[in-house]
Amino acid sequence: MDQNKFIEASPLGDTSEYITSYSPALLYPIPRKEPWRPEFAQRPFHGVDIWNAYEISWLDEQGVPQMALGEFRLPADSPNIIESKSFKLYLNSFNQTCLANREVAQEYMQADLSAAAGAPVQVRLFGLNENAMPVVATPGECIDGRKLNTIVYHPDASLLATHPGKYREEVLHSHLLKSNCPVTGQPDWATLVVEYEGATLDRSTLLEYIISYREHGDFHEQCVEQIFLDIMAQCQPGQLTVYARYVRRGGLDINPYRSTRPLNPRNHRTERQ
Repeated sequence: MDQNKFIEASPLGDTSEYITSYSPALLYPIPRKEPWRPEFAQRPFHGVDIWNAYEISWLDEQGVPQMALGEFRLPADSPNIIESKSFKLYLNSFNQTCLANREVAQEYMQADLSAAAGAPVQVRLFGLNENAMPVVATPGECIDGRKLNTIVYHPDASLLATHPGKYREEVLHSHLLKSNCPVTGQPDWATLVVEYEGATLDRSTLLEYIISYREHGDFHEQCVEQIFLDIMAQCQPGQLTVYARYVRRGGLDINPYRSTRPLNPRNHRTERQ
């Protein structure tokens, strides 16, 4: 089944009834393999997709509403991603569900999301005063505002260039990544961070390349994977980590990380999140 058929069968874009009683059937998995672009037999990277939820609620055994924040970590090699609207509908299904405590809610979510993803999903729920997702300054040097020679709005890996003979280990970031939902066309805004060791990246061409996603329609995970693969192919760094911290939509933000190295990133929010 191609990607369009998976999307057409999903609840994304439909008028939805907001079910407020626990229902794991609301989760809609999308296989990474069949509709995925780019295609490869074995994923040439390590990675994780970190989802943060800011609107989690249930009832205690006396019927008193409880609130929590949530962090969900899906391995990048899981068979499936979870369609974001279905994820939101699933979380809403806890709103009028009575549970003994936060730990029970976490256990339900970990079991259901792992089943949908086809791989173990790490779930952590925490109170609003625990400061578990602190806001920190985006690492590295911002490349926004540089003079550009080429402006296009569809991904073009040929824009990327390096300075031969100049080796560098550095961290760069841009707040100008924008892609679009592949179904609704709604904009998805993100800060992109590139950490690398190798031939020095030409910052102007890197910014041109990031801007080229502006009219591109794909899932967050696909965009970050394509950026990672394009930088690897065009610039051939010795080490590379690429991640995007997307601005939340519907009470959820999605933050894919891809790297040449195994990684377990800390979940620090950016200034925009």
